[in-house]
Amino acid sequence: MAIEINGSASQGTPRPGQCLRTFLREEGNFGVKKGCDGGDCGACTVHVDGTPVHSCIYPAVRAEGKAVTTIEGLSKDGELHPVQEQFLEAQGFQCGFCTAGMMMTAATFDDEQRANLPRNLKGNLCRCTGYRSIADAVCGHAGAHSGDHQHDTGADVSGAQSVAAVPATPGQLGDNVPAPAGQAVVTGTARYALDVPAEQLPGLLHMKLLRSPHPHARIVSIDKAPALAVPGVVAVFTHEDAPQLLFSSAQHENYTDDPDDTRVLDNVVRFIGQRVAAVVAESVGAAEAGARALTVQYELLQPVFTPQEAILPGAPAIHGEKDGIFSRISRPLQNVVAEVHAELGSVADGFAAADFIHEHTYKTQRVQHVAMETHASIAWLDEDGRLMIRSSTQVPFLVKRTLSRVFNLPPESIRVVAGRVGGGFGGKQEVLTEDLVALAALALRKPVQLEFTRTEQFTATTTRHPFTIHLKAGASRDGSLTALQLNVLTNTGAYGNHAPGVMFHGCGESLAVYKCVNKKVDAHAVYTNTVPAGAFRGYGLSQMIFAIESAIDELAIGIGMDPLEFRLKNMVRPGDHMLSTTPEPEEDVHYGSYGLDQCVSLVRDALDRGKERYRAAGLDDLGPDWVVGEGSALSMIDTVPPRGHFAHTRVSLEANGRFAVDVGTAEFGNGTTTVHAQLAATALATTASKVTVRQSDTDLLEHDTGAFGSAGTVVAGKATLGAALELATRIQTVAASLTGAALTDCRLVDGAAQCGDRTLPLTEIVDAARLQGVRLATDGNWGGTPRSVAFNVHGFRVAVNTGTGELRILQSVQAADAGVVVNPRQCRGQIEGGIAQALGAVLYEEVKVDDAGRVTTDILRQYHIPSFADVPRSEVYFATTNDSTGPLGAKSMSESPFNPVAPALANAIRNATGIRFGELPIARDKIYLALRDRTTAPV
Repeated sequence: MAIEINGSASQGTPRPGQCLRTFLREEGNFGVKKGCDGGDCGACTVHVDGTPVHSCIYPAVRAEGKAVTTIEGLSKDGELHPVQEQFLEAQGFQCGFCTAGMMMTAATFDDEQRANLPRNLKGNLCRCTGYRSIADAVCGHAGAHSGDHQHDTGADVSGAQSVAAVPATPGQLGDNVPAPAGQAVVTGTARYALDVPAEQLPGLLHMKLLRSPHPHARIVSIDKAPALAVPGVVAVFTHEDAPQLLFSSAQHENYTDDPDDTRVLDNVVRFIGQRVAAVVAESVGAAEAGARALTVQYELLQPVFTPQEAILPGAPAIHGEKDGIFSRISRPLQNVVAEVHAELGSVADGFAAADFIHEHTYKTQRVQHVAMETHASIAWLDEDGRLMIRSSTQVPFLVKRTLSRVFNLPPESIRVVAGRVGGGFGGKQEVLTEDLVALAALALRKPVQLEFTRTEQFTATTTRHPFTIHLKAGASRDGSLTALQLNVLTNTGAYGNHAPGVMFHGCGESLAVYKCVNKKVDAHAVYTNTVPAGAFRGYGLSQMIFAIESAIDELAIGIGMDPLEFRLKNMVRPGDHMLSTTPEPEEDVHYGSYGLDQCVSLVRDALDRGKERYRAAGLDDLGPDWVVGEGSALSMIDTVPPRGHFAHTRVSLEANGRFAVDVGTAEFGNGTTTVHAQLAATALATTASKVTVRQSDTDLLEHDTGAFGSAGTVVAGKATLGAALELATRIQTVAASLTGAALTDCRLVDGAAQCGDRTLPLTEIVDAARLQGVRLATDGNWGGTPRSVAFNVHGFRVAVNTGTGELRILQSVQAADAGVVVNPRQCRGQIEGGIAQALGAVLYEEVKVDDAGRVTTDILRQYHIPSFADVPRSEVYFATTNDSTGPLGAKSMSESPFNPVAPALANAIRNATGIRFGELPIARDKIYLALRDRTTAPV
């Protein structure tokens, strides 16, 4: 019997063993997503006879004779289902990759189920939103804060308020403009990397990888014959088929920022999971069978798994054969990728002047990005022989440059396109799939696709850098910070992608935010035979801020001062130099605006109000087994990465009177598409709904460094604003010529130009400009300098059960200095998502590596990311500032909300229990054991 899909009989028949997810996608239902293939994430949820199921673990054959509904079939007769309307109105998504599955689950809820979302949404995970907007959407409370109604038992005392738009013209700066792709996201028609109909890529081949079972080995031989004998296998690629050129998978504007230590396929493997060979076949199954059939002989080499061991004399040199100068590795024979040594003033004098000294070693763990869309790419050659790449990447232009360099191809012979990207968080600032599919497509002259599994994401992509930070700090009784000394060891894993930048950045703003004449830093980024680390939200700052902000609290406690007052006394103010490892501040970093003092006040006042709310609700007495505490932490971040971050944009007036904005920046839930539309609309006196944004295609524009370092608004947005302002002047000039009015008497209004008492429709101006030979398209460029600083302050009130170690977050509040907030609802969502991701990192997330170098947390069921029930409702407040460097006063606000969360929570736990936790994650069992063996020393 056929499977009925969205009211029509299926065209195909399931293969033996095929899951329903892959079958539905083969039938063209691309709204059914792959996030885990283990029944853990819910991105693949569909209805079978009206019941929601995870289609990745549902055998397709079981659906024969049944009615299957996907997100594409949820709407009827062109009318959105109520839950789709609610998600659209509440903007219950960011990247949108999980949204279809979330809606398919929620569409079956009754009132009782909607009243208990923590239980009933436990099978659907979201990495971007922090779940609040999802709660608003599911319960039909668009535009309200979820604190205005209940989703679980008990009184809601979160106190968070809805974020209303600042007074603004609708559709322009300050308005809560909906995401342009919203309709496509909620209907399942938004196209991600692999959402390409089969007829567009005839003969598509599939690639799977054989990966190393050893942490350190030299490949002696690879026998391809058994793999080539597998039916359907077309080709096998090994190091003998790959370019010899060394490069880095990390992508930056200046590729020399990273060490050249990587080959497409290498004859030496340096971690368990490294790619050994690529098998290309007519199906995924055949490619997997081919990879299993390969016979590889290895010469085992001595591995080293910790940075402490790796820097010891006589340790195995992981990249010892490389030329340190040529590859830009500081000391390859000692496994040191990069290092910094600096002292400002004299820390010895600072400690001598201190009345209290805190010294401890802080440790942060590996954390995985867990973007819901795994790394994936397709490569093919177009009719002109150009190499075409479609990829889930944050940096399409840098991918193009890297492929040109690695394969020695002219840049114009390569085109890279990113569809909508299903989350990034820095993990897709790498080349991890594009080089392999390019290798195969160039050799075979056929389209080739590679999609990572969730296990490959954990074992073979990148993680956050683990930091070990030995910190010593001193303060005097008057509340002055007298000395800060840090010895930092970062574990970059088997390859140095991002190692220098993460180390330098981590040792930057985390120290610079405090006035202290005596600072000393010794930092090393070190190779080990473990899964590589890379770019991760915060880029080294979250690790360093955890240590420094924990120490700031200990110093305040040690001298008997309120921790927030201690921060207020020592944090930088306008006019103060922001110094970390150099005696002079970075010349292009300025206080474009300053709202750190406002953020501290906002958090302190919110915590005070929260305490009163709990008292008024009668919830302040939790019983004798519970202790309550408060804690806060602050952070600062430069709004743009150093050494240049470039964007080229184009804004044009089209014949129909609408505007088009071409940008290079990818959209992966960061909201830059909406920001570009609003900035252009503000400059052109129209609304964002009349602006079409085309993006992330290297054929559109000259160059864009990419969507990382929180640069989407302050770099690419600055370029868009400049182009839009120039276009506005050009349109006014044409209008003035048609009316005889002075240019100063002409202004743009929505859909027209007003010159004196005459109103000219934009369509008429387009026709006139054509006759005059005037091009109504303008280009904008911005190079990322000068730069400003953004601030975040987070506060928690928590309760800890002294008998069990249970932790309850009673209140979570963050204040942000984002300059003029372009889109308050969207910016709030970025902050909430950052808080949620950070809570996972501080409480339970950890990529665990065993004594043999193998990642053991390699599926979502073993790696706990926050679910709906795990995330408290956070209050979000904005400082009132107007930045002199950002577009229309805006600042960046994507990475920074993550950074102060871990120390704020650790400080709250310290305040409640008297115990300082100096190692992440602070899991419940650690709290229990520390309480059992109570001590005031850091643990």
